[in-house]
Amino acid sequence: MLPSRYFPYILVIACLIFPYLASAQLSMSAAVERLFNKVEGDILSSAEAMPEQQYHFAPQDLHITGSDFNGVRSFAGQIMHLATDNILIWSAVTGDSIRADIEDVNGPKSITTKKEVIAYLKSSFAIGRKAIASVNDRNAMDMIEFRWRKLPRLDLIFYALTHANEHYGQMALYLRMCGIVPPPTTAEK
Repeated sequence: MLPSRYFPYILVIACLIFPYLASAQLSMSAAVERLFNKVEGDILSSAEAMPEQQYHFAPQDLHITGSDFNGVRSFAGQIMHLATDNILIWSAVTGDSIRADIEDVNGPKSITTKKEVIAYLKSSFAIGRKAIASVNDRNAMDMIEFRWRKLPRLDLIFYALTHANEHYGQMALYLRMCGIVPPPTTAEK
């Protein structure tokens, strides 16, 4: 046991270190990053699970009687839209400019192969990681321009994660339509 004369020193050191440790574990960006990691992992593993020859599959290809899938995005189209919106949203959070080849929410037309689509998706998540690291308790409610209105930075982060997760749900359904069990489903069993 330590002599009691050391207790005041230990107490001072603990008081100096505790706020640092608490903020490192309980920061806003750390909390958001945990959810981001889950969403990113689910989406990337699902994007990689679809075979190249089925990457442009759309539900209308099944010709289900009574269904109305005309005009819905293909599997690759889902990913391209998701990645493009990621880039647009996360870039608004960081203040960075967007790629010059983005003409609309469906992404660059030059990206067509599975390898290119996944690389584009990964690049969108890299911007997201940068955006999350830039948000803290002091700037989370700062108003920023996005799609012709001003929103708090934190709203855009929630929107990006919600939007990404909605598209993961669609990707999971497309995988199942192609006879593939989404990897996150098997990982959680």
